[in-house]
Amino acid sequence: MMLYDRTNRSALAEWWWTSDRWLFATVSFLMFAGVLLGMAASPAIAEKLRYDTFHFVIRQIVFATLALSVMMLVSLLRVRDIRRLSLLGFLGGLGLMAMALAFGVEVKGAHRWLDFGPLSIQPSEFTKPAFVILCAACLAQWNRTGKYAGLIAGCVLYACFVGLLILQPDFGQTLLVTATFGAMLFFAGISLWFIGAFVGGGIGAGVLAYFLLPHVQSRVDRFLNPDSGDTYQVDRAMAALHNGGFLGVGPGEGTVKASIPDAHTDFILAVVGEEFGLIACIFLAMVFCFLVLRALHRSLQCPDSFSQIAAAGLAVMLGLQAVINMSVNLQLMPAKGMTLPFISYGGSSVLALALTVGCLIALTRKRPGQRRKRLPR
Repeated sequence: MMLYDRTNRSALAEWWWTSDRWLFATVSFLMFAGVLLGMAASPAIAEKLRYDTFHFVIRQIVFATLALSVMMLVSLLRVRDIRRLSLLGFLGGLGLMAMALAFGVEVKGAHRWLDFGPLSIQPSEFTKPAFVILCAACLAQWNRTGKYAGLIAGCVLYACFVGLLILQPDFGQTLLVTATFGAMLFFAGISLWFIGAFVGGGIGAGVLAYFLLPHVQSRVDRFLNPDSGDTYQVDRAMAALHNGGFLGVGPGEGTVKASIPDAHTDFILAVVGEEFGLIACIFLAMVFCFLVLRALHRSLQCPDSFSQIAAAGLAVMLGLQAVINMSVNLQLMPAKGMTLPFISYGGSSVLALALTVGCLIALTRKRPGQRRKRLPR
């Protein structure tokens, strides 16, 4: 019996007819593009580090294959299973983040990673989707009952997660999580006065971080005044984009990319711009726009407030991460260590993002007798 036969009652056939195949196909395309672009960006880095030329490419293929499997398996889960998984993931993630602070390796002054033999993981990447889903459950409870216990619980979860991120420190992820939480408050129908106070508190915390933390001050100063410090990597990224022009210099013909230290991770967009041109960067941005808008559209069709808020939160988080990475490459934001979703090299990143999209597909699957439940305005 064929997969697309409506009389087929297998779990896989049910997934085929109830899931958004456009979301799955778009993410699969981005993973495939990430492997191809890794072939352009990573060989020069691998040779500098005295690895085999295709060391990072081979690892990226392995990570992408695992990520597709994770995304497929998670998307088969039921909504209640997603909620339970997120609770375990959040508690485990916080525990691993605490371990990273105590025992993790130091990379550029931050303790974000845990080494397990040949493998390294960044626990905060896996904690993000769990945080969004748990917060959605808390906000949906507030939305349903009107009692502030759910809202307070969501704020406590946010404070615990962000507190550990600041201690690492990881202000890029802190910004991403804070903006996502603010969007979820809006989706849940929280008063605009409360959202305004939250935004004001975030701005105040940012100003305080600037004056109290030299690391933050240095990055902001270099962004506002490039002459105040080392901006080598960002300058090289902009040079690569300028060298590529509108159509690029051609696959494998880039010359500036070899001088970008993180060309295969945080600054892979610069490699795309140099070898494939501005038109390829615009196309990539359009793919991310389609992914986010499609996910938001599907979230509006969910029959319950929890699924709506959770799916919309995951979509916003995914889109904001892409925006932050692209903005850094274009010198529109201070430099932050954040990957371009599914395109940049990184096992923790691509697996955690696959988990995110798997949860998103599971939450937005069509259910028998589904009727859309509107959130209050």
